[in-house]
Amino acid sequence: MQKIHIKSRRHLELLAPAKNADFGIEAINHGADAVYIGGPAFGARAKVPNTLEDITRLVKHAHRYHAEIFVALNTIFHDNELEAARKLVFQLYDIGVDALIVQDMGLLEMDLPPIQLHASTQTDIRTVEKAVFLDQTGFSQIVLARELDLHTIQKISAATTCNLEYFIHGALCVAFSGQCYISHAHTGRSANRGECSQECRLPFTLEDQKGRIIGKDKHFLSMKDNDQSLNLRALIDAGVSSFKIEGRYKDLPYVKNATAHYRQLLDGILHDRPELAKSSHGDCTYTFNPQPEKTFNRSATDYFANGRKADIGAFDTPKFSGELLGKVSKVGKDFIEVETSTELHNGDGICFFDVHKELVGLRVNTVDGKKLYPNEMPADIRNNTAVYRNRDHAFMRLLEKDSAQRKIAVEMIFAETINGFVLSVTDSAGFSATATCTAEKQTAQIPEKAISSLRENLSKLGSTDFTVAEIHLQTSQAWFVPASMINGLRRDAIEQLQQTRDLGYQRPLRRTATEPPAIFPEDTLSYLANVYNQKARQFYEKHGVKLIAAAYEANKDLAEVPLMITKHCLRFSHGLCPKQAKGVIGVQGTVTAEPMTLINGNDRFTLKFDCKPCEMHVMGKIRKPVLQMTQPQPVKFLK
Repeated sequence: MQKIHIKSRRHLELLAPAKNADFGIEAINHGADAVYIGGPAFGARAKVPNTLEDITRLVKHAHRYHAEIFVALNTIFHDNELEAARKLVFQLYDIGVDALIVQDMGLLEMDLPPIQLHASTQTDIRTVEKAVFLDQTGFSQIVLARELDLHTIQKISAATTCNLEYFIHGALCVAFSGQCYISHAHTGRSANRGECSQECRLPFTLEDQKGRIIGKDKHFLSMKDNDQSLNLRALIDAGVSSFKIEGRYKDLPYVKNATAHYRQLLDGILHDRPELAKSSHGDCTYTFNPQPEKTFNRSATDYFANGRKADIGAFDTPKFSGELLGKVSKVGKDFIEVETSTELHNGDGICFFDVHKELVGLRVNTVDGKKLYPNEMPADIRNNTAVYRNRDHAFMRLLEKDSAQRKIAVEMIFAETINGFVLSVTDSAGFSATATCTAEKQTAQIPEKAISSLRENLSKLGSTDFTVAEIHLQTSQAWFVPASMINGLRRDAIEQLQQTRDLGYQRPLRRTATEPPAIFPEDTLSYLANVYNQKARQFYEKHGVKLIAAAYEANKDLAEVPLMITKHCLRFSHGLCPKQAKGVIGVQGTVTAEPMTLINGNDRFTLKFDCKPCEMHVMGKIRKPVLQMTQPQPVKFLK
């Protein structure tokens, strides 16, 4: 039986991250409809490559549930890397990968297999015009900028036909993706080449134009973590269909916890709205109650989804401080007494900010009421110090074990034939299989017991991907059917169903670009377009661009330019925005967007404010000694 397609229903996709194949398999088991992972090379997370063999293993597991695997190929390529990238694309296609997440438009000028293409968040999709252009050039899915609000997303949705993907959870890059060059300027490690040094997480001193200190040793470019839990329905209404969790560097408990959390939220919405559907098969059960606040986070913000807010920064620390427990009431020789209503456990991790405002972590060996006996006593903890828990030992123990099962519901029909019995099995997606056997029918001595035994044996699906939702018996009377016969019928039917599902899986097709070629919204491109190779240049020329500057990574002579462009505004977060103070006259006159300065050691960054689009530019230039580090390295494919 062929798969039943319900074309009128809009499909939603929960997209989870994977550091490696094992993490990806667990993401699928915990409810992901799709997983994105790095390949052997050219991913924007260079520290987490994966072999083709491992990705093959992940693809096979995902396709059992008709879930999809996307490989991040989202760096910009040097000319001498293009052929290696092209060959890798063919290899990924051959092992069954469903889509590539790409940044470099040079790929679109190459001979590629018909694999689906997704435009990475690194392509900086902030406007309707940019989204429409990518929609017309063959991208099936585009990853919207994290900074977009619901209104802008809705306008993009109305103007495009491709799927819209949006980050709903995890770390936030303070810069517009693809528009951050601080790492390359200072270390030669380019974020657009997968080697970001995360200088945005460093502590800075902030000065105003007159040299007055506004803040000292704060992480002014470090954002809280994204959490769109309360906005999912609004995002769906705005047109988002793929809901992305950040975290290809994150540990396995984070992946399990975040995936399960959003799976439950989306399933609740799907239950309420029958016009929507899940994009993969199977339902999950968990051994734990998902709580995203218990795995790594820097506190939560919904960023700009509902407009600009002041409290989006994690200025105190870029680390995971966890949940506030309470305050220290007593410090003993080998214990800390904490006033808290939270139940603590032996093995919990706690932390506090010391006198230098640094986060100090401790492991609790023993809990005795309100007394906590740590593995070692800190030197400077004192009464009234706020204490946090950043590791709930009992919760983490649950996540370290097998913590989820994903099963596909099936309906069984057991019927009699002229010379035996037949078992038909149909799953929730419409795939079906049938098994028959020849048998001499015997009337059951105890009908109720025979029927009960029949149902019980039919339900024994064990470690298969399936679970019984309903059993229908279509017999003229209660027959005695040996358990061995029932078990054989069930095994044959389930094996055939799995084979039918495998054969019925259809990889998504690549979209065709419009003809004649769409015209790019601008006819001039600066270094911000990240054009790093000749193929990318040809792409933009074909689409009407006349002047094309080289990528920052290829441009050794740039003077001071924006090394980072961000919607985060330090004037706004300190109540110094001219729009906030409009009409307010103080001692110094009307508030204006004068530059500020960020200082870290010997580095001084001038902050310029472009108030019309509400952007902050972090100005700087390349450090000459690191230029030799910018050359591309030979590509090494992991076997």
